Amino acid sequence: MAFSAWLTAHYEEKGPVKWLAFSLELVAAVTLFLLMLLTCADVIGRYFFDNSVDGTTELTEIGIAILIFAEMPVITWRGGHVVVDVLDRMLGSTMLKVLGLLSAFLISTSLYFLAVRIYELAERSLRREEVTEYLLIPVGLVVQYIAVMSWITAGAMITYGVYRLLFASDD
Repeated sequence: MAFSAWLTAHYEEKGPVKWLAFSLELVAAVTLFLLMLLTCADVIGRYFFDNSVDGTTELTEIGIAILIFAEMPVITWRGGHVVVDVLDRMLGSTMLKVLGLLSAFLISTSLYFLAVRIYELAERSLRREEVTEYLLIPVGLVVQYIAVMSWITAGAMITYGVYRLLFASDD
């Protein structure tokens, strides 16, 4: 089976969104694998060689940030967030679509302005040359990544998320 056939069989998204979803999930999977290797090396080093890996806590924190914010756009446009549907039986389908559009707009707007503030904090961190304690990794770069991924999530929510909401029954 060719890779593109495998991708089409395993990803319901269409067009470039499918490739973006695959790329982001690949980043998350590789990060998770590296976190597993780091944890194993740290535990083995600590218990068998009496010497742990320096900066494990910092690398784990950065890895978790990479993992979470790589998956956030994918989860958002797939509608994978927790949804409370207590009133769905009482409301009509038109009202549910209107409420869905309103929530998509509010979520994407909130993420956009949150990302603006996060990016400002990243710029300040880079100007001050803030680094992690042991490995001296610039903190601002990680914070910029979080801001950019929040912008991508906001864009995914307002574009593909709304598309799925409006045209999900037509597929």
